[in-house]
Amino acid sequence: MKLVADINVLVSGSLWRGNPSRLVDALLDGSATLCASAPAMAEFEEVIQRQKFQERLEQRGRSAREIISRLRAAALIAEGPAIPVPPALRDPDDIHVLACATGAYADAIVTGDKDLLSMEAFEGIPILTVRQALEKLGISAA
Repeated sequence: MKLVADINVLVSGSLWRGNPSRLVDALLDGSATLCASAPAMAEFEEVIQRQKFQERLEQRGRSAREIISRLRAAALIAEGPAIPVPPALRDPDDIHVLACATGAYADAIVTGDKDLLSMEAFEGIPILTVRQALEKLGISAA
């Protein structure tokens, strides 16, 4: 299953335990494929290296470089076509997520972003919560 996971899901799943962590583990072990655009990966790298997360990384016994390297190795980098902002998209900044999903022919978009979740689907691609994505993957959610 090819999934586009938003940056907040990836950061949360890399730093804390819980459902986002289960999803990131599934992406890393090949149970699902992470689809990401190059700008999204660059944003993830910038965010995960922020000073405010250094203590959390140490608590998890991981480095930002290790996490970045593992996600980059697992990711299918896909650039989507330029698409017009759909009227149902409440936050135009999220257009890159939709474009990546269409360009990657993703099976789903995974997010906690209420603006994206309110759309429910885009171009036939369901927009799911982390819990819903885990259920589709057959992984127990907390």
